[in-house]
Parts: sequence; structure tokens; C-alpha cells
Amino acid sequence: MESRKARGIFFAAALAALLSVWSGCSRNEPVFVPVAAPQTPQAVELAVSPAGIRNVGIPAGTFTMGSPSNEAGRWGNEGPQRQVTISSGFWISVYQITQEQWVQVMGSNPSHFNWQPAAGEAQERRPVENVSWYDVLVFANRLSIMEGLSPAYRLFDSTNPDDWGPVPTTLNETWDAVEIVEGSTGWRLPTEAQWEYAARAGTTSAFNNGAADWENQADLAGVGWFGFNSDRMTREVGRQQPNHWGLHDMHGNVWEMVWDWYGAYPAQAQSDPTGADSGPGRVARGGGWGVATQLARSAVRGNIQPFGRGNSLGFRLVRP
Repeated sequence: MESRKARGIFFAAALAALLSVWSGCSRNEPVFVPVAAPQTPQAVELAVSPAGIRNVGIPAGTFTMGSPSNEAGRWGNEGPQRQVTISSGFWISVYQITQEQWVQVMGSNPSHFNWQPAAGEAQERRPVENVSWYDVLVFANRLSIMEGLSPAYRLFDSTNPDDWGPVPTTLNETWDAVEIVEGSTGWRLPTEAQWEYAARAGTTSAFNNGAADWENQADLAGVGWFGFNSDRMTREVGRQQPNHWGLHDMHGNVWEMVWDWYGAYPAQAQSDPTGADSGPGRVARGGGWGVATQLARSAVRGNIQPFGRGNSLGFRLVRP
């Protein structure tokens, strides 16, 4: 079998064949505030962090995770469907992390799309991409320290990324064994369950605007950036309509990395799942600017190497 170190970034085999791109805030329990349906674009910003991360409070709840067997465009790894409970509310960034926010924390912009934004769009508000899962661990802890939160990730018995050394560019067992500090208040990647729960925002359809048919471009042109409407590049965050909880770009623009190792879903109901104990890679969700909309449905699961970087791979963050 080909070495995982040589693969770089990849998505699950079924997905890869279709991809043509290279690879002062309250910290209390979030309170649910109903927002307008996606047909009436209206983002709700419950908080803005000291570093300017706009975030909304997502309530605790139970939802059906995965796609039904009759959903158009479904892949087998999206099931079996099961009931998943998110037992505690959490805060999640309204937008994918932008190039401006990355530079503010890390000092430089690694993005491939760092020039010539679409007409009328702001370069600095395009999502950061060309970053790895390992890179995000560093960013999240640096952001938490900057904002006075207790960092979530611990490596080498330290939560200070200055103690971690260079970010690996090949698979690294030590970095793969990163721990989440119990009781920490800092920013982190969402779990796969948190991501889908937030993306669906109470919907059960293939897309969070109620659309069911991925081939009907007219129904999807306003919900995200895909291969048919992106002009083959990333676009400024927040330009498309939000979901019911005020989150933008949960479909398309850039794939979003999450915490979990990629693995098969169990059949039984779960509470606060954090994914498999190990796997061939980490999960990415939501689809990107170059994909067919089939790959941007709420239940689609991608599989990436944690060291891999690509111009369609980004993220958003959560905190307790």
C-alpha cells in the first residue's frame, strides 16, 4: 500500500474521483436565539471575541446524524443514521476563519488565493486555506492565549505552541496524540457531530436551506460557493445566505477540518461522540469551491491527512 506520508492531502476514495482541485464575550451556556429562515438572509452575531471572531451560541439538543438511504447523491459512509445528543451548548464562529484572522494570530498568510479577489469582495475576508490540521492546533492555542482563554490542546505536556517545535509536514504520531485539556475554555476544532448539528440547524434535508436535489443549481446558488458558481476560487466569507442559526458557508467555499479521526459510524445512538480512536486521516466537512454540490451536502464526509495542505481546505472553530 502506498505510504500515507507520500499521499499528502486526500479525501475518501469515493469523493476523490470527483474532486478536480488540488487537494468582551459571555462564556456562559449559549442561549438559543431564533433567527430568520435561510430564505431571508440575516446573520445573528451573539458575540465578538477580543480578536474579532464573530460567534453564535448553539443550544444543546439531539438530532439525526447522517443521511437517509434514499437521499440523492448519498455515499455509503454517511450512514447508518443515528440519534446523536449534544449535551452542552457551545459557541461556533459565524464564518470560516479568514486570512486576516490567521495573519493576526500567526503573522503571515499561507493561502494560495492571496490575490485578485472577486469584484467587490475583500481579500482579507476570504477564508484562509493551504493550512493543515496540525497547523490549526497551533493557531487555536495561540488565539486562545491572545484572548485570555485557557488553551484547549496539549502536546509535549504543554499548552504553549512555542514548546511544540516545528509543525510536522509528514504524519507524526506525537502530534496525532494531542490531548484536549479537561475544563479548558479555549478555541478548538468542532467534533464532527458538533459540525453537522450546527450545519443542519434543525433541518433534515440534504442542504440547510431545505434543498434536496444537489443537481438543482437554482436552489443552491445562494447557499454556498461550489464548482458552478465560485469562478474556481475562494470567495469572501458571509456573502451567501446563512442557515437558521446564522452560520455562513457551511456548504462550500472551503472544506472544514474537524477534530475526529475518520471512521465508520456506529449503529447505536450516541452522546457527544468524538469519533474513532484512530483512522486513515481526519474528517473534513462541507465541500469546497471546486466541487459538485453532491459533495457539499450536510452529511458528506471527507478524509484528509493531518499534515496535508490544499487550496480548498480551511476551518472554523468552537469553544465551550
